[in-house]
Amino acid sequence: MAWTLDARIPVHLIAPGDAVPEGAALLAEGADFAVPASGHAIGCACCLPRSPAAPAFDRLFLARVKGERSFTSVAARAETADGADAIRWALDHDPVVSSRFRLPA
Repeated sequence: MAWTLDARIPVHLIAPGDAVPEGAALLAEGADFAVPASGHAIGCACCLPRSPAAPAFDRLFLARVKGERSFTSVAARAETADGADAIRWALDHDPVVSSRFRLPA
């Protein structure tokens, strides 16, 4: 049997109104990041080189490293479809975010 270890922090997508699981940090659209009004897609190279959720993930990770926050996973709450896209885009395409965080298998 092959063993694998993925030490990245799991991110669970939750709906507005869902409870945050015990031990999880909350990353919420509107409180931690905002999607700018634009007709362009998330990650558009001309006006948005990173997803708006990416800096929020960065701040959360930095707070954990500094010992300011303690969590074993992240509960990411999007209020809009664009917010959900921003979270997924960061996890799938941002090299810094995807090296630290992952969606569970």
